[in-house]
Amino acid sequence: MQRVDMGTISLSRLVYGMWRLGDDADTSTAHVQAKIEACLEQGITTMDQADIYGGYTAEAILGEALKVAPALRDKVEIVTKCDIVAPMGRYADRRVKYYDTSAAHVEASVEASLRDMHTDRIDLLLIHRPDPLMDADETGAVLDKLVQSGKVRAVGVSNFRPWDFKLLQSRMKTRLVTNQIEISLAAHNSLTNGDLAFLQEERVVPMAWSPLGGGQLVSGSATPLTERLGAIASAQGVDVSAVAVAWLLRHPAGIVPVMGTNNLERIRRIADAERVEMDRQTWFELYTDALGHEVP
Repeated sequence: MQRVDMGTISLSRLVYGMWRLGDDADTSTAHVQAKIEACLEQGITTMDQADIYGGYTAEAILGEALKVAPALRDKVEIVTKCDIVAPMGRYADRRVKYYDTSAAHVEASVEASLRDMHTDRIDLLLIHRPDPLMDADETGAVLDKLVQSGKVRAVGVSNFRPWDFKLLQSRMKTRLVTNQIEISLAAHNSLTNGDLAFLQEERVVPMAWSPLGGGQLVSGSATPLTERLGAIASAQGVDVSAVAVAWLLRHPAGIVPVMGTNNLERIRRIADAERVEMDRQTWFELYTDALGHEVP
């Protein structure tokens, strides 16, 4: 498995996403450990979390597994996110869903994540969504403070546009190391709207959430795109998801896809994406099908 250097940390090129961890019928520590071990066997060492996942339960589910098998903690990198406050779980008394990038909320969220995951550090902390009320000086300062404290090793953002990213970075001493955005053959606007170009200009590694388009690329209705994905997958002896992810890996921005599934057999095949051959014409065939017309 390739590694991706992000300065103070490195991640596996493919990341296991745990947003559905709490949706599994089996959330036992043994089953969660089996998922982590299946990732490690392929060299996938990075686990992607967020405080809100599973209605604010997914971090604790992971934490119970790490508590029972503490040796696993030093074998993985944990990514988590904060700033979304939704009326559920620990925030059930809130009247409305909102974002909170205040220093007090970010610090409290980090403490809760550390406690829930039974760890003394977060490898990568992301601000989950742009907050219209963000005080960039305050948010930047608390992120710097968390890195300096050692509770967080690196920081980044998620779903930020270039101007949001630049604003926050301008108020920080610590470098933002990633922006996790939606990128897939079903959501490819970032290729042309400036998002990926900006990150490449800044030499910031993009992470891609929902790289299978919320499942529509592998289980949706038949389309020219899904048929071509299937043909390539059949020819190369992999499943369709591997081809869809390989399309992202081919991009020069060095995109890091975040793959989420609760199925152990699918987890064991995540790394197949690295062995898919994706030449320029094949990449553009898939892009053409995704666009629904040839490139201009």
